[in-house]
Amino acid sequence: MDTLQELINMRRAEIPAHTDAFRVVDGTVWPGVFIDALADRLLVSLRDTALSRGLRDLLEQTGRAVFVKRLDKDVKEAPRQVCGPQLPLRFEIRENGVRYIMDMAAGYSQGLFLDQRLNRAEVRRRCRAGMTLLNTFAYTGGFSVCAALAGATATTLDLAQPCLSWCKENMQANGVDDSKHYFCKGDTLHWLARFARQGRTFDAIVLDPPTFSRDEKGRVWRVERDYGMLVEKAAACLAYKGWILCTTNCRKLSHAAFRAMVQAAAPGATLTHAPMPPDFDGEDYLKCLWCQF
Repeated sequence: MDTLQELINMRRAEIPAHTDAFRVVDGTVWPGVFIDALADRLLVSLRDTALSRGLRDLLEQTGRAVFVKRLDKDVKEAPRQVCGPQLPLRFEIRENGVRYIMDMAAGYSQGLFLDQRLNRAEVRRRCRAGMTLLNTFAYTGGFSVCAALAGATATTLDLAQPCLSWCKENMQANGVDDSKHYFCKGDTLHWLARFARQGRTFDAIVLDPPTFSRDEKGRVWRVERDYGMLVEKAAACLAYKGWILCTTNCRKLSHAAFRAMVQAAAPGATLTHAPMPPDFDGEDYLKCLWCQF
């Protein structure tokens, strides 16, 4: 590969039309180096390595605005620009024609997890007018946007108010009237219990929690220990013949262990594995199961 731009062009040929956000390098070309194309910008993430002079030269040759951040275990930092034109830090990307707002100044995460691209498309395919979807641990609400575009009514749940506001912006960027959808601030387990007490059910639920978190009372939640409990509580809020998207990027869980955990928590449900997008061809870390009741 003579230039990084050639690699970008090769990757672009693998992804859907009307998509300008995808992974270019997934730790396979240069160990510990991950490069995402985000519209006309590049985001370089480094895990236990440094940005070499040679790679920086290749990045500069693309002519794009290039940002770099570290993925080291104890480092959570916003990307810093290292070369290229000065562009707005807040901008739009497209994924399957859907618009999402990204922000290089937002901190460690920029607004959308690209490895969930296939699942967002599948949510949109499965949803339809009249359906209700609950998007837990929603972050900026990508799944909610896709459900809304399909005609479903989305309930977006997250502990952080800025994330809920960001979700509304993403809806507005796609011509969706956010006033016709619901937004809940707070702990997911608390809200699931509350929905169950109220007898409120949803046709579809998305479970994509962080691997580690603390609730409003400081109690620790870990995917490898508590995901089954999460599925049980979600199932109690699921309508007849509904489905749950169960997914996690927890590297401590194998695919087999994750499947066993979900199956035990949802006896009788049909589980279908979903692969990662083809541009994520490095570590197979993301576990995704469609759980049909």
